[in-house]
Amino acid sequence: MKPSLLVLAAGMGSRYGGDKQLDKVGPAGQTIIDYSIYDAVRAGFGKIVFVIRRDIEEQFKSSFMKPLEGKVDIDYVFQDLDDLPGGYKPSPERVKPWGTSHAIMVARKKINEPFGVINSDDYYGVESFQILHDFLVNDKDDNTYCIVGYPMGNTLSDHGHVNRGVCKVDEKGNLSHIVETRKIEKRPDGIFAPGEKGREVEYSADEVVSMNLWGFKPSCFEYLEKEFVNFIERSVGDPKAELDIPTSMDVYVKKGEINIRVLMTESKWFGVTYREDRPFVVRSLQDMVDKGVYPEKLW
Repeated sequence: MKPSLLVLAAGMGSRYGGDKQLDKVGPAGQTIIDYSIYDAVRAGFGKIVFVIRRDIEEQFKSSFMKPLEGKVDIDYVFQDLDDLPGGYKPSPERVKPWGTSHAIMVARKKINEPFGVINSDDYYGVESFQILHDFLVNDKDDNTYCIVGYPMGNTLSDHGHVNRGVCKVDEKGNLSHIVETRKIEKRPDGIFAPGEKGREVEYSADEVVSMNLWGFKPSCFEYLEKEFVNFIERSVGDPKAELDIPTSMDVYVKKGEINIRVLMTESKWFGVTYREDRPFVVRSLQDMVDKGVYPEKLW
């Protein structure tokens, strides 16, 4: 059975100023998601499942369902605010999705095979999808997952701060600890993020980071739901609380219940975190078309 790819596309795009998932940045009007799907299909993925908001359903269908019909199996699921375990109800003030852990959970009825996870607004690189596919096909341990890891310096925006899962990797190439680190910023004097007690933490650019390019087995749904229940008991009344994948996975790595391989790639990330990122993304995609990495029209 071919692995599936889960595309997280329900984010609000607040820093970008709009639905960046649908922004056309390729030379023939493609979105970043189009390139990710193209790379996934040629790497060997058999099905694409999107996590979306209800308010972009019609745009999504016209942008992806119709163009990809007959080329790859494609499905979608909504990340609804009230899709909560245990009968919990969200705060009336809640407008944001519950985070990336919840985004994976809502796809549990659509996926029964090993699967990858990606963000919709990140370009990961051709090599990265092949690495992910090969792991999902070849690793048979139900409780061993993977991260495709990037050197931090390959993942930063020139136009503002970003959030990254900063990884500690043991001598066997396994994840020993991951921390979702917010507001990492590249400045003329170095790379920094806020630390404890108002002190900044400086990074070297060589740290291994997660870009939410994960490889999972279906067993992950059980772990994610258990941790989400713990989270929701604490935070159901908080209209801004979110639970991210690194925080959920780190709990079970430390308990020794799961193992996560860190598979490094030298691919250069780029994305549209900020509106100012867009010209670089457009130039980069055109350059790869000119070099023959991609055809001008993908489908």
